[in-house]
Amino acid sequence: MIKYLSKTNVKNLKGVAIARLDFNTEDDWRMKAAIPTLQLLLKHARALVILSHKGRPLGFQKQFSLRPDAEKLSGLLKHDITFDEKFNFDELRRNISTSPAKSIFVLENLRFVSMEKGNDKSFAKNLASLGDYFVNEAFAVSHRAEASVVGITKYLPSYAGLGLEKEIINLSRVMEKAKKPLIMIFGGAKSGDKLAVIKFFRKKADLFLIGGALANTLLYLKGTDIGTSLFDEDVNEMIKNLSSDESVILPVDFRRQGSKILDIGPQSEKLFASKIKDAKTIVWNGPMGLIEREEFKKGTLGLVRAIISNKTAFSVVGGGETVTMLKESGLSDKISFISTGGGAMLDFLAGKKLPGIEALK
Repeated sequence: MIKYLSKTNVKNLKGVAIARLDFNTEDDWRMKAAIPTLQLLLKHARALVILSHKGRPLGFQKQFSLRPDAEKLSGLLKHDITFDEKFNFDELRRNISTSPAKSIFVLENLRFVSMEKGNDKSFAKNLASLGDYFVNEAFAVSHRAEASVVGITKYLPSYAGLGLEKEIINLSRVMEKAKKPLIMIFGGAKSGDKLAVIKFFRKKADLFLIGGALANTLLYLKGTDIGTSLFDEDVNEMIKNLSSDESVILPVDFRRQGSKILDIGPQSEKLFASKIKDAKTIVWNGPMGLIEREEFKKGTLGLVRAIISNKTAFSVVGGGETVTMLKESGLSDKISFISTGGGAMLDFLAGKKLPGIEALK
């Protein structure tokens, strides 16, 4: 059974807390989501050690350093932070043990160390030696079997943070108690990771509204001219079946640049909105277009407006790009639940066991 921080008497957790966060976003929304857990730990722990990562660096690469993130977190918490970039564990242990009460330490990007992704036992043991108990507040990386997510739990009492608990509760609600009609919306450049969710919900969901690369692929199979648009060349049997599935709703017009489809068109916005207005549960992962460019974010914004216009639906949105756009639009507070996970959210909804969550049991 998972041990939740919210259901634990934190006053009884003595010593140094180690918290795994996820700073792997262009802005600080995941960091802000972890603040309640950090404040709770800081209130009771003697000191706090924060572990995180960013990007997929090849060894040390300055652009992936967590130093700017440590400075940003210091501002959010209004608390001095010691940043450590050496991974000299003997020195770190000494510094932590002799530090003033309520000190906070942030370690450099864990992925600068190859042993992190390999879930190396000795690296996990060294990380664990820095504290007395461990809290996973990094749902977005909990689908990865890495040393700071899985390996560390073998050596310390381990708990799910407040945010991770919310993820489990809200995503489980979609899987087990979703009110119907249930509509699932998928977009973005990666289509392979959406297929497992569609397969799991094939008989549970009422409609699938599809944009992005997967829509282009299905349209291509139906004979639509997609020009040089992004699509999947490796078409499996499931994708072929989806192209003729009546529960799959595809765009009917597009915004293009030359021969390339870069967003759904206005008629598609209206079509998707007409389906969304009657939904009781809405799940959305992935934008409808190339939202980095103003002229190709209209379709995604149209979906946002349609979802928040439905006042009775329980809505769940995840995926870095989608959530960032929601935050930028100032409408994120109108969504029932915003998941901090992209791939982790999709794996959870596909019925997969996430290593980071399983390790807490």
